Amino acid sequence: MAAVLGAGCHDDPQLVGAQGRLRLSVEAVAFPPTYVGVTREETVRVFNAGRAPLIVTWTQVDAPFTVEGLPERLNTGEVEVRVRFAPSAPGPSSAALTGTAAGGGMVTLSLMGEGVAIPACPTPVACHGTGFDLATEKCVETQLPDGTVCDPGNACLVEATCTAGRCKGRERVCDDGNACTTDVCNPLDGCQAVPAPPCPGDGACKVGVCDPATGCGLARAPDGTFCGERRGCEVADVCVDGACTVQNLPDGFVCASATPCQAEGRCDGPVCARPPPTVLVPDWTFDADALALDLHDLMIWPDGTVTLAGFFGRPLQDAAGDLPLQATDTSRRCMLWNERLLCMDFPRQGQVSLLEKTTGLARWSFTLASARPDLEEKSNGTLFMARLAVMAPDRLAALFEAYPAGQENSTLCRAYFLVVLDAKGGLVSSAHLTDPLLEECNHPHPFGLVSDVAGDLYVTFSPTVNSGAPLLPGSPTLVLAYSSDGVERWRRLLSIPGGELGLVRGLLLPERASTALRTQDGAEVGTLPVLGRAVATRQVVVPSPEGTTVNPDAGVATSSELKGYTVPELAPAWTYRLGEGQSFASKELRLAETYPGGSEGVETLVLGFMANGSKPTLVGVRAKDGSEAFQCTLAYTPRTVPQLFELGPESLVLMDGATTCGECDPPFAYSRARFQRFPLEGLRPAEAPWPGTFGGPGHGHHESPVRGPSAP
Repeated sequence: MAAVLGAGCHDDPQLVGAQGRLRLSVEAVAFPPTYVGVTREETVRVFNAGRAPLIVTWTQVDAPFTVEGLPERLNTGEVEVRVRFAPSAPGPSSAALTGTAAGGGMVTLSLMGEGVAIPACPTPVACHGTGFDLATEKCVETQLPDGTVCDPGNACLVEATCTAGRCKGRERVCDDGNACTTDVCNPLDGCQAVPAPPCPGDGACKVGVCDPATGCGLARAPDGTFCGERRGCEVADVCVDGACTVQNLPDGFVCASATPCQAEGRCDGPVCARPPPTVLVPDWTFDADALALDLHDLMIWPDGTVTLAGFFGRPLQDAAGDLPLQATDTSRRCMLWNERLLCMDFPRQGQVSLLEKTTGLARWSFTLASARPDLEEKSNGTLFMARLAVMAPDRLAALFEAYPAGQENSTLCRAYFLVVLDAKGGLVSSAHLTDPLLEECNHPHPFGLVSDVAGDLYVTFSPTVNSGAPLLPGSPTLVLAYSSDGVERWRRLLSIPGGELGLVRGLLLPERASTALRTQDGAEVGTLPVLGRAVATRQVVVPSPEGTTVNPDAGVATSSELKGYTVPELAPAWTYRLGEGQSFASKELRLAETYPGGSEGVETLVLGFMANGSKPTLVGVRAKDGSEAFQCTLAYTPRTVPQLFELGPESLVLMDGATTCGECDPPFAYSRARFQRFPLEGLRPAEAPWPGTFGGPGHGHHESPVRGPSAP
């Protein structure tokens, strides 16, 4: 046969001795970074460049690489081979595939790839799920089906399920069977019973009484109870046998109520005689400077317990008690919420923690970088807290601050993220705040943060005119309004420097403004003197005395007037004037209430400080008409003007001696102040929409939901 073929094809080349040549289209395959769980595939061609078939032996390739389609017999031409990379763990991998053909040579294919961990997706809010879509390489949020059981983050809601992406439940019913208590529900602790407000009298010789079974009723007022406008010792309207009568009061009759520093007045003939006032002496003093502690902020709990804090200081709980409890870590600043201490950057930056009152241990902590890594990516890796504000018992606003991605920590550029949390520290919403004012690299800062009874939030941003805490606000001021779920409602720009915020009945009160803003849409309302750190009842708003400050370099005080304006009309209501040579000494005001007496009910007082020569004096002015209730001298030698004070039950805690700016933010940062507690018999913190920046300026509290209409 060979001879035949040879004779017939003598003009063609001879095939005897022909060789195959084994070749690859590439010598290496480098896969791009690949998420764990994803498979990538590349194609490689295997060639037989010779004219005779090849028998090829291939080496084994181990995971995470696989090769499919390797030919064991390769005819002339090419074969397509699929090479896959499927990492099961993060990190680099490599392998070598070798093919050997007898008489056809040897080839080697290098394989390289790197497995990448699937990125963490943002923590989903209630009734939403989130996961990383490997196909699109993006986090995808999905809404859980209606009826899915969910956690509302509130112990006062039961049987909660998802409805249209929101976790809704039925309100827990709290009833202890006692009509003389108020049954309330704490979103962390559940049902609780507290003493009910005093039952009102009718002002006409009937006083309020409470029966545990039936509730409030009326009873005959004790004989001698004042019942009309006449209060003189010769002619007075007093109750006798349940009727309001005109009487000539006997000697010794109580004709004037006691004040914190003066005993009650008694009739002496036609005169209502009172003993001279006494000086209020502190029953507790804490000098942070003497102890080298950075404490310049104070909070008073409803039971009168005192907590001290400072900018990156270690909070001191029960500071006036027998066994003060110092926190294990420092915090940027703290405030009270749900009968706990809420601290920023505790124990590390970018974290907010809720601490138990008696132990100082964290009930929960929220860390933005863990919950929203996508927001962290917008920073250079440094996140910290800027402000906190209570929005409701189960809603907390937290403003996180960051240096923008790609910037050094020395930059004056900032990025801000608004986070809303529930009572258990669960994420309700989060957003990156954007505005041309916030894009300026002049350290824009949130100088004001407050919420109203609906839970809507208001925040003001202003540029700063200095670097390093405490920050002094410049102008203009950006005002942003958000719903209780963190959805923007409106924004506007004001030509004033930033400052604290107050609220009363739909009116927003910026510290350095001379007009209020309507919370509905931000429209300006009324004309006022500069508001300062105003206080407000439901009927009257009282701005700070004009020209006063809390800064240590206060200078000589000259303001001698305190003015009240009607709410919501903001018309002049009254003016209180100090005596000759007297001036208000501090920008800080608070509202106090008297305890109920007879059929007269509760009286609300505006408290402020007067400089009477070198003697600091507490002044009480009736909120309803601006009349003076008392002047009480305090027994201490001032270091500065009164810079901060808070009220407890029959007590007042005063701070002075802070050495840095108090109208900046954080107020008094790095100072070591002095704290003193004075007895304040017959008074308690007022229940009013805005009793003051209780818990210290810069805390950003919630407008109090006053229980029904009450007298100013």
